[in-house]
Amino acid sequence: MKKFIALLAAFGLISCTAQTGKEISAEAKAEKMTTLDGKTTTFGEVLEAHKGKPVLIEIWASWCGDCVKAMPKFKETQSQFPDIDYVLISMDKTDEKWKQGIEKHELKGDHYWVPGGMKGSFGKSINLDWIPRYMIVDAEGKTVTFRAIETDFDAINTTLKSLSK
Repeated sequence: MKKFIALLAAFGLISCTAQTGKEISAEAKAEKMTTLDGKTTTFGEVLEAHKGKPVLIEIWASWCGDCVKAMPKFKETQSQFPDIDYVLISMDKTDEKWKQGIEKHELKGDHYWVPGGMKGSFGKSINLDWIPRYMIVDAEGKTVTFRAIETDFDAINTTLKSLSK
């Protein structure tokens, strides 16, 4: 029984750490998103618009307690690394809740909403199993961190520091 518990603990530790080395798939890049002004774009177009600068992507929802709890750390990271672009992708159930969440929490960055939430096609295309979820893309468009969560801000900040000018 002790071995089983130790195995479960080790698996949990491994699955909750920042993952590097995975690229964002073509399927994920083809996924559609809505902009604040109601237009449609794709994740690939969002990434292309930020090419030339490192990008921290936060996938969140206004109903997510862990997302709200992580917001002060996210905002601290934004103030520490002003030369990084910030993209926030919402998993809210409606665009109204998404927009209310942005306003309520005073979130800065480029905002997008993905209809279908976590279990929709975008979530599936990036293996979304937890929010908030963070991804880091370097200035050349290479995925540096594929999966980090709210407990990984030390690793996130270390990675951003290495990418900052």
